[in-house]
Amino acid sequence: MSITLDLSRVSNAPAVKAPVNLSGLTRAGLRQALIDASVCPPEKAKMRASQVWSWIHHYGVTEFSAMSNVAKDMQAKLAEHFTLARPEVVERQVSKDGTRKWLIRTAPGIEIETVYIPDVGRAGALCVSSQVGCTLNCTFCHTGTQKLVRNLTAAEIVAQVQVARDDLEEWPSPKEDRRLSNIVFMGMGEPLYNLDHVADAIDIISDNEGIALSRRRITVSTSGVVPQLQALGDRTAAMLAISLHATSDALRDVLVPLNKKYPLDQLMAAIRAYPGLSNARRVTFEYVMLKGVNDSPEEARALLKLIEGIPAKINLIPFNPWPGVEYECSDWKTIERFAAILNKAGYASPIRTPRGRDILAACGQLKSESEKIRASALRKAEQAAA
Repeated sequence: MSITLDLSRVSNAPAVKAPVNLSGLTRAGLRQALIDASVCPPEKAKMRASQVWSWIHHYGVTEFSAMSNVAKDMQAKLAEHFTLARPEVVERQVSKDGTRKWLIRTAPGIEIETVYIPDVGRAGALCVSSQVGCTLNCTFCHTGTQKLVRNLTAAEIVAQVQVARDDLEEWPSPKEDRRLSNIVFMGMGEPLYNLDHVADAIDIISDNEGIALSRRRITVSTSGVVPQLQALGDRTAAMLAISLHATSDALRDVLVPLNKKYPLDQLMAAIRAYPGLSNARRVTFEYVMLKGVNDSPEEARALLKLIEGIPAKINLIPFNPWPGVEYECSDWKTIERFAAILNKAGYASPIRTPRGRDILAACGQLKSESEKIRASALRKAEQAAA
């Protein structure tokens, strides 16, 4: 049974049932939804669901009336019960290096950030969020300073991909020459605390008759929710990334407080048992380089000992500063020396080029700046419109 945090805000007001967004339903869920809403009889549901699925996930339509091979009366029934609406893009920023960041509002008070990084993976990677805010409080991470509001639904996760593809003009789904070739769950939140919705979203994104991204091009990054690692591999077959950052429990307890609950010996045992782990499906260890904290040659050698025997690569991440943080990025020569020790031992250890720093879109920086200015900006906008 998966661990899912239900932290939705409670209200005494009567609930208004919003139409279901079909973008967040798995293929089986879509078929059942059409039956339950009497859009079509059960014997035709599989065929009709395939038609609708193609229009949503291959062609990227946002109106049922655009489904040219669906009868008008069925279009009307679909529109009566369901929606395909995209969330609101509150802000779009483009870095001088080509990185794009969108602030997306999926519901009142629910805002998330999504980042597209060109020239990563085969062509470009989309960093998606799985929660609004985060509970983990990693001390070097800007996102961790934003309180958790709630989990994102599968529809809200898939919507991030749709928004990016809208902006990149990548509908219908290309077979070759994709600009968006990889998905990484490395945005806001801990994906394994929202595994049900993350798994459904991966099923949708990887379906061959839709967006059609290979599961080997979908990576889920976790800080180490040990009980969920086996389920993640079994349910999604996604590539695994571990937000590690330290080689001892004493230091990792400070940098990644979740380590107090799931210490390194438990985490490493669970990684070694991850389904499908092999030289062709290596785990990625993410290691942020913090000056004078975890960047010594001794730490590099301790890292080698910790991961010994695990098919792995290590991404060394120059620390990305944010206002008020106490940490500093390691000197470049220090990072290169650290990488050389790992490389000599036979591990690929690329140094991640910081991308999107100027728009706070780099690793660990995802926290909506609108959180600080939203109230005053909204007041000004309301006054201007009055």
